[in-house]
Amino acid sequence: MSGETYLWIKALHVIAVISWMAGLLYLPRLFVYHCEVEPGSATSEKFKVMERRLLKAIMLPAAVVAWGAGLTMAVEGGLFQEHWFHVKLLLVVLMTIAHHMMTRWKNDFAADRNHRPQRFFRIANEVPTLLMIFIVILVITKPF
Repeated sequence: MSGETYLWIKALHVIAVISWMAGLLYLPRLFVYHCEVEPGSATSEKFKVMERRLLKAIMLPAAVVAWGAGLTMAVEGGLFQEHWFHVKLLLVVLMTIAHHMMTRWKNDFAADRNHRPQRFFRIANEVPTLLMIFIVILVITKPF
């Protein structure tokens, strides 16, 4: 792969990660607000649409592209030999698990069966932030 192609894949990866993170940070906030409304109400139905669209139209495609471009760069750049990359990959797997948990919570809201309080989603909102901080530090500093 040429250096120019690698840079285009890297740009695509960064764009996808930014889009994915935007959704991972916004969706739990929607859940906090969704907790405040009566299940089945017009407002609840509006939140259901917003949550579904955010997941299907932004988060899922962005996650797929981030993973695809990231793995392509890892293979091309020989990153699987780097110890810092192993930790980064673990953190990205945890980010993906957080994404899947949010999908389950969205499904609970869609079926009007959410029983979690606002506080739960406020705390859950911090998980992607913390993972992102550690991932960025690893990528920039490559400490080991």
